[in-house]
Amino acid sequence: MLFNFSKKSQSPVTNITLNPGWLVAYGKLDNLREDVIWQDDQFAVISTPENFAISPSQTFIVVGDIWLSNRLELLQKLALDHDNISNQQIISQLWEKYHFECLSLLIGMFSLVIRDREKQELYLVRDAIGSRTLYYTTHSLTSWIAPKLITLAFHRSDNLDVIALRDYLCCAFVPGERTLWQDIKEIRPGTLIKMPSYQVYHYWQLQEQIIDKNQPLEWYGDQLRTLLKQVVKEYLPKDQPVGVFLSGGLDSSSITALTAKLHHAPVHTYSIHFGTETPNELEFSSLVSQYCHTQHHILEITFRDMWERLPETMLYLDDPIGDPLTVPNLLVGKLARDNVGITLNGEGGDPCFGGPKNQPMLINSLYSAINNQDSLQAYLISFQKCAVDLPQLLKTEIWQILKNESSVFYHDLNSGVNYLNRLMTLNIKFKGADQILTKVNNLTQAAGLQGLSPLFDQRVVDFSMQIPPEYKLSGVEEKAVLKNAVRDILPDTIIHRPKSGMMVPVQLGFRKYWQKEARKLLLNRNSQISAYINQDILRNWLDFQGDIWGRYGVKLWLLVSLEIWLQVNKSGLKK
Repeated sequence: MLFNFSKKSQSPVTNITLNPGWLVAYGKLDNLREDVIWQDDQFAVISTPENFAISPSQTFIVVGDIWLSNRLELLQKLALDHDNISNQQIISQLWEKYHFECLSLLIGMFSLVIRDREKQELYLVRDAIGSRTLYYTTHSLTSWIAPKLITLAFHRSDNLDVIALRDYLCCAFVPGERTLWQDIKEIRPGTLIKMPSYQVYHYWQLQEQIIDKNQPLEWYGDQLRTLLKQVVKEYLPKDQPVGVFLSGGLDSSSITALTAKLHHAPVHTYSIHFGTETPNELEFSSLVSQYCHTQHHILEITFRDMWERLPETMLYLDDPIGDPLTVPNLLVGKLARDNVGITLNGEGGDPCFGGPKNQPMLINSLYSAINNQDSLQAYLISFQKCAVDLPQLLKTEIWQILKNESSVFYHDLNSGVNYLNRLMTLNIKFKGADQILTKVNNLTQAAGLQGLSPLFDQRVVDFSMQIPPEYKLSGVEEKAVLKNAVRDILPDTIIHRPKSGMMVPVQLGFRKYWQKEARKLLLNRNSQISAYINQDILRNWLDFQGDIWGRYGVKLWLLVSLEIWLQVNKSGLKK
């Protein structure tokens, strides 16, 4: 099954052929296409053979997108000593032997559909951290299931979920089981759903389990170093070059240093900048590259690149992501594909080890009685997107529907665990699974790469919740335990430099380069967002009226990304 975007299409995406992967139909089956590779009375698989396996007893059918870090260990457990067996076949044998209890044995990235032919049941499964995605339709006698949202384009309506829209405007991604489409849901990480009953089982949950408050920081640093060495070593391709996306910050520098020490084939590092008009971090990424003896590549991304490649980038995503780094992620991936097939990155350091973005929330927790701001309001505002603008930004009738709707963040934000760990839980469960990892997965795959995030490995995430909070965000020092773990393999300049983050110059972009195109896109009375968004406020933002804090560029990028995502997903796919 291919989506072909030709120049005759009304879509802003041209000359792209997209292969969205496998698809499963469950329920009433009518008029299925010819590329069905398996079918019974209520179940059909539309796929290629590499995503498909049948257990030795012929009882269980496994369809999935699977990468297993502990593949060799699982082969030994099954007494299989050869490499000519697929990951799908491994899981089919594990399922036959242990049923759903085998999920606790799997370490890696996967989205699975498993058919029990005897019980006539179906199981939908997503990996613990959410590195892979899995979606299903909810509105008809047939449930359509796929790892890519775009694959379900022909099996859904065009009705938007306005709660998901609200959440996107607050966060720049859609958190939780909702998607932007009203009749499609997402399986949550660490979850199994059994059909036809739709019972939900959590085979893994993120939990605070501090192991020993009496141990010093150095002890936890040593434990983390040992674990990271194990994880990175498992991720490295044997006797093949590997790439690392290197910003020059602590997280990506740590992964670069560990990779360089453990890998015996060439290590390529990749950094970006946005031209001479804007500051960059090349001083730090080049320092790390020289220190670790990597083959370093630097990519300049122009303002024209950012605008012109946005439609293609939005096409490759599932739900829209309003992070300005989406286009750079795609472009640096395409550069890396010239040298490597696997790339590592430093994603996960902030959510797991107490990055500085938690500090505003910690301050709010101390002063909430004074500023009268509840924790949910403070958390949404901390994203620095459109949370405070919603009453004016959304059309009146939309806001009236939404203003009393609950938030997916409420339960975790008000749990009984340590406050910093509550924030980390939110960032791992939602920002990690719904923004960071889906962005890495989709955009590296679009570039023809396998993208891996060692700091988001399930074992690292579990360990992060065993560390006393004061060893993560220690006063004003963020990620103290990670710094301790890599203190001897990075320059002091990198260990002790303040967190700055990769700043994409969207404020300058809209002021100097994109304003005309943005006006045409966002103020068009036929725009996709015009039914929901008050265009008067967009005019003010495009004129930068009252932009005291310099935040309008980020908000405009969020809305431009949404509009283009809707265009390529609504108009482009339905032609």
